[in-house]
Amino acid sequence: MLDIRFSRALQAMLYLAVAAEDDGSTVSSGRLAEALGTNSSLVRRLLVPLGAAGLVESTKGRSGGARLARPAGEITLAEIHRCAVGEKPIWACSPETEHVCPVTPHAAAYFAGLTADVEQAVQASLEGRTLADALREMRGLASASRPGSP
Repeated sequence: MLDIRFSRALQAMLYLAVAAEDDGSTVSSGRLAEALGTNSSLVRRLLVPLGAAGLVESTKGRSGGARLARPAGEITLAEIHRCAVGEKPIWACSPETEHVCPVTPHAAAYFAGLTADVEQAVQASLEGRTLADALREMRGLASASRPGSP
C-alpha cells in the first residue's frame, strides 16, 4: 500500500499558500477536506504535526481554520515531509528468512543501509525546495497544459 501522507500534506500546504496570497484568511477544515477530496477529521489530524512544527496556525471554533504560520518561501518541502511521515522509513525490510547462502544473513543490514542512503537523498532534495517553489512550478505546469500554450 502506498503512503500518501506527504502528498496530502503538501496539497494542504499548497492550498493554504494560495489562500495566504489571496487574502491571508484562514481556511476551514471542511474547505480543505473538499479541496483534498477527503473528510474534515483526516484534515484536522493532518494539520496537528504541521502545527506542532510551526508551519501552520490553527484556530478553533465556528469561524476557525488554518493558515500558514510562516511565508511559503520559508517553508521547505523537507519540513512538510518530516511532519507528514515522521520517523517511518521509506521502505520496510522484509522479515528475516532462512539463511540458505552466505549472503542472506546480511540482507537486512544491507537493506537498512540502502534505505538510509535513499532517505538522506530524499531529504536533501526536499530541503532545497520551498513551498513557494512548488507553487511556482505547479503554476508553470498549469500554464503549459492550457490549450494554445507553447
